[in-house]
Amino acid sequence: MQHKFITFVGGGNMAQAIVFGLLKRGYPAGNITVCDPSEEKRQLFAEKGVQVATDNVAAVSSAEVVLLAVKPQVLAEVCAPLSAVDFSDKFVISIAAGISLARLTALLPTATSIVRVMPNTPALVGEGMAGLFAAKNTSENDRTFAQNLLAAVGKTLWVDSEEQMHAVTAASGSSPAYFFQFLEAMQQGLIKMGLSAENARELVQQAILGSAKMVVENPQVDLATLRQNVTSKGGTTAAALNVFNQRQFNDIVEQAMQACVVRSKEMETLF
Repeated sequence: MQHKFITFVGGGNMAQAIVFGLLKRGYPAGNITVCDPSEEKRQLFAEKGVQVATDNVAAVSSAEVVLLAVKPQVLAEVCAPLSAVDFSDKFVISIAAGISLARLTALLPTATSIVRVMPNTPALVGEGMAGLFAAKNTSENDRTFAQNLLAAVGKTLWVDSEEQMHAVTAASGSSPAYFFQFLEAMQQGLIKMGLSAENARELVQQAILGSAKMVVENPQVDLATLRQNVTSKGGTTAAALNVFNQRQFNDIVEQAMQACVVRSKEMETLF
């Protein structure tokens, strides 16, 4: 991976995950600058040898790669002073949810090489899944750099159209919360059955970890087949799945994901 000079505008959880992932892979700390108004966050990066700053314009001006890691609702405000910077020879990566390439181009008129990324929070433990889409003028070199950057904290997937970024949001960007809610519901159910919160959590968290590993290590096996392999006719698993089916569990999941997509599209018009 090329060791370009990167400026992160924003030092929140996702920026921390990416920066610390890069450092673990040997990326030079001196080539990374993080801008954030929070002294506490800046200190967190400074302790790792990363350059920190509060002046976004100055930090961006000297960067080869600019990674926008702020919340979508404040992106326009953050980019207003940056619009005076010449981005024609800079590569822009945005992880701001729901901000289209058209909007990014409007905010940073001289930027032509741009990649949109939808990461997810498992990046914090090096198991992220990031969807990427590049503007048409983005060079192959920049595309490769973006892919390698996100590979420091997980896996990457390029989508064929920007429209598909909404599906990526529903599939991986938001889905950790779906799984957490499911596990939370299971834990609460087990507590009602008399287990302690600690024992209930250990049971469900190991079950989902093992199940995920079975999926990953058996890519040739359909998900339906994996489910069927656990389900004996007339057995305990079948009894549980029957309740899910009676409550139209699959329809509920699909409706939830569609709601995620609808909100993602709405956000494109809001910010």
